[in-house]
Amino acid sequence: MKIFNIVFVVLFVIFAALQYNDPDPYIWVPIYLYSAWFCFKASQKKFYPVWYAVGIFIYLAYATYKIFDANGLIDWFTKHHSESLVESMKAEKPWIEETREFFGLLICVAVLGINWVYGNRLKKKA
Repeated sequence: MKIFNIVFVVLFVIFAALQYNDPDPYIWVPIYLYSAWFCFKASQKKFYPVWYAVGIFIYLAYATYKIFDANGLIDWFTKHHSESLVESMKAEKPWIEETREFFGLLICVAVLGINWVYGNRLKKKA
């Protein structure tokens, strides 16, 4: 788990740094740094299940919004026929940006969820 968390600390910090040219970095930098911080703490074997749950709840709520947003996941899937999200690094089309943000939230949820489960298992063993 230590290597898993160190890898995600690095990835989330990189993701946060790449948000400098995003239209809404004030939202995305904290999202990624929140996840990075708790991965860093988990790499030190310090787990915070309540804070994982808070992050997961907020990220899932925001991801749900991204599904139904005018340029969100449903729009990308139905109107734009699942157009490639990785064709270009610059998201010139709003549905590509919104869909990438949706998947970024899912990555954060998955990593926080894994740490939540692992932290709870360690707690039960102790």
